[in-house]
Amino acid sequence: MAAGRETSPRLPGAGKAASSKGRGLAGKPRRLRAATAFLTLVPTWIVVLVVYVGTMIWSIQLSFTSSRMLPTANYVGVEQYRRLFATARWIVSLQNLVIFGVLFIAGCIVIGTLLAISLDRKVRFENAFRTIFLYPYAMSFIVTGLVWQWLMNPELGIQTTMRALGWTSFTFDWVVDRNLAIYAVVLSGLWQSSGLVMVLMLAGLRGVDGEIWRAARVDGIPTWRIYVSIVLPQLGPSLATAVTLLAMGVVKTYDLVVALTNGGPGSASEVPAKFIMDNLFGRQNLGLATAASTVMLITVLAILAPYAYAQSMRARRARGAV
Repeated sequence: MAAGRETSPRLPGAGKAASSKGRGLAGKPRRLRAATAFLTLVPTWIVVLVVYVGTMIWSIQLSFTSSRMLPTANYVGVEQYRRLFATARWIVSLQNLVIFGVLFIAGCIVIGTLLAISLDRKVRFENAFRTIFLYPYAMSFIVTGLVWQWLMNPELGIQTTMRALGWTSFTFDWVVDRNLAIYAVVLSGLWQSSGLVMVLMLAGLRGVDGEIWRAARVDGIPTWRIYVSIVLPQLGPSLATAVTLLAMGVVKTYDLVVALTNGGPGSASEVPAKFIMDNLFGRQNLGLATAASTVMLITVLAILAPYAYAQSMRARRARGAV
C-alpha cells in the first residue's frame, strides 16, 4: 500500500487568482515602460510646442503689427498684407515661384522617371549609374548654385570655353540675362533633384509584380505601352511622395537662388524666401517679413493637407481591407 500523502484542498477560485496575479505582474512592467517612454518624449514635445508652434504663432501675431527692427504691440490689422501684395517685388517673386515650381516639379518627374525606367531594364553597371545620378542630390543647394554660376558665367564658364574652341557665336550666359535668369535656377535645380525622383520611382518599379510583365509579353504588348498603360499607373504612392517633397523644396527655395543669381539681375530671379530674408535682416521690416512668411506657411499647409488626407484615407482603406 502506497504511503499516503497529505494534499491540501484546492480552494475555489485559486487558479483565477493566480492567473490574474500573473497578469498583474506582467501588466506592471508594460505600464512602466509606457510611462517611461512618455516621460522620455516630454522634453521633445515641449521643444516642438515652444520652438516650432510657439514661434509660428508669434510670427503670425507680428504680421498684424507695425513692427520694424524690433517687435511692437501696435496692431494695424491687415495693413502689412495690403502693403505686401502692393509691393512689385513680392508679386515678381510669386510669379518666379510659379514658373520655377511648375518647370522644376514637371522636369524632375519626367527626367527622374525616364532614368528609373532606364535602370529598371537591368542595365550593366546599374549601381554605378544609380550612384552617379543620385550624387548631385547629396550636395547642398549652395554648392549646386556656385557650380552652375561658374558654368554659366560668360567670362569663365562654358561660353568662354566654346568660343575658345571656335564657336564665336555660342552663348550660355543665363545668369546675367533678365529673361533667362529664372530658367538658370530651374536648370540647376533639375540637375540636383532629378536623382531623388529616380530613386523613388525605381523603388516603385521594382515593386511591380513580375507576372504582369510575363502576361504582357505573352500578349505581345510593346514595352513602352506596358509602362504607360500598366506600370506607371501603379506608381501613384511613389509619384505622390516625389511631388510632395519637390513642392516643399520649391516653397523654401532660397540658398540655390542666393548662390546662383542672388535674385538678379535686378529682381528677375527673386523668390519669396529671399524676399522674406531681405526684409527681415536687410531692411529691418519685421512686420512685412512675417506677413510674407505667413502667406508661405499657408501655401505649405495647402500642399501638405491633401497629401496627409490621402495618406490617412489610404491607411483607413488598408485597415478596412484587412
